[in-house]
Amino acid sequence: MARNRSSGRGSSGFQAATVAVFVAGLAMAGCRVERLDNNGAPPTDEGPDLAEQVASLLDRQAAAWNGGDLEGFMSAYSPSPTTTYIGSTGLIEGYDGIRERYAPGFAQGAARDSLRFEGLRVREVDERVGVATARYVLEREGTVTSTGPFTLVLLNVEGAWLIVHDQSAEDGGS
Repeated sequence: MARNRSSGRGSSGFQAATVAVFVAGLAMAGCRVERLDNNGAPPTDEGPDLAEQVASLLDRQAAAWNGGDLEGFMSAYSPSPTTTYIGSTGLIEGYDGIRERYAPGFAQGAARDSLRFEGLRVREVDERVGVATARYVLEREGTVTSTGPFTLVLLNVEGAWLIVHDQSAEDGGS
């Protein structure tokens, strides 16, 4: 593709696209893009990194699941009508729809296997968006009853990372 370098038209768009592709390539390769302050040093007020925050979120979610606390489990999801979940039954839209999907498993006397997460990997897209992949494992009396990979898209809302999209699949693998 030929470009007219002398006019300067389109070159900033081309440069921005090149940078975006480069940064996306780094993220896909598992590299972390580090934020720096004006002096080239990491910011001192960052607090826990995204991976730590997502691990904590999932730990709280698993504890709520295992304790039969539907509200605690759902607190990891953004309470928005645009939050989505894709699983074996297809697309579920909205926080209320996702809550409805999980509610029967939290009913009094319902059988609910123990939940844990394994192999968490987290990538920061920007300061407000993160992507996490891992594997869920459901277990009953020492036997795995269901397992599979999932992907979460998380949004930082006023300092709290919340799930805005969850895509989970059962595969029986480990």
